[in-house]
Amino acid sequence: MQSLMLGLLAALLWGLHDFTVRKVGDRADAAALYLIVLIVGAILLLPLALLEQGWITLTPEVTRLTLASGVSAAGAGYGLYRAFAIGPVRLVAPICGAFPLLSVGFAMARGTEAGPLVWLGALAVVVGIAVVARGENDVGAGDARAAVAWAALACVSFAVTFGLLQWAAELGADMAVSLVSRVTACFALLLWVRLQRIDLKPALRILPTLGLMGFLDVSALSLVTVAGGFARPEFAAVAASIFGMITILLAWRYLREPMTSVQWAGAVVVFSGIAVLGLV
Repeated sequence: MQSLMLGLLAALLWGLHDFTVRKVGDRADAAALYLIVLIVGAILLLPLALLEQGWITLTPEVTRLTLASGVSAAGAGYGLYRAFAIGPVRLVAPICGAFPLLSVGFAMARGTEAGPLVWLGALAVVVGIAVVARGENDVGAGDARAAVAWAALACVSFAVTFGLLQWAAELGADMAVSLVSRVTACFALLLWVRLQRIDLKPALRILPTLGLMGFLDVSALSLVTVAGGFARPEFAAVAASIFGMITILLAWRYLREPMTSVQWAGAVVVFSGIAVLGLV
């Protein structure tokens, strides 16, 4: 029960984070926004990581995996922020949230067998996304394609990021790995900002909001990590995976983004499939 509750709380926090991304995504460049969110998250995570007695476990192998996950995380967040800036949430959220489907695929590539539930969950995700994407959207065809492309980049990058982080965490300390990965993502985005000469001033004007987003993101991640100390920690990951549905509900209620009954059904199917994959 504790793991389930921690996962549900993490889903709420991530859902609020993504909803806020949708609200402020057009205020500044996505890289500038996400860079500040990452920096705030790293500052908040630093005390927890320093208190953890596991830095000696950061062997060269673990460090390589962690650095790679940080680069991938930078791409994942950038894709997510670009996708939500275009919207609508009902189109973007199911695609971004479908990364467990790819995570299962990576696990199969490493030798894990796929049972009937895996294929059922995968089919539900694919069919549900197709239903949502084919419904009526209030953006142009070109914008919809761009939103889908950025969301797909986020989906693939999140799957790679979490796969590498889990691999590294099997060998090293959780918080230390998370901090190094986040700091690496900060440097990767900072390099991109410098190369593209992106102005940070528009993002700094909404610093309190970005600070809140950083808090929401790192708190959700910490809750799922803490769940590892309770019985059935996989329930936390499953519950947290419904964060996209919370974002859709918030956008429907507060941003007045319309949803047809068919799109509601498609979204429910997607996140039901994700939940099934999480239980495998």
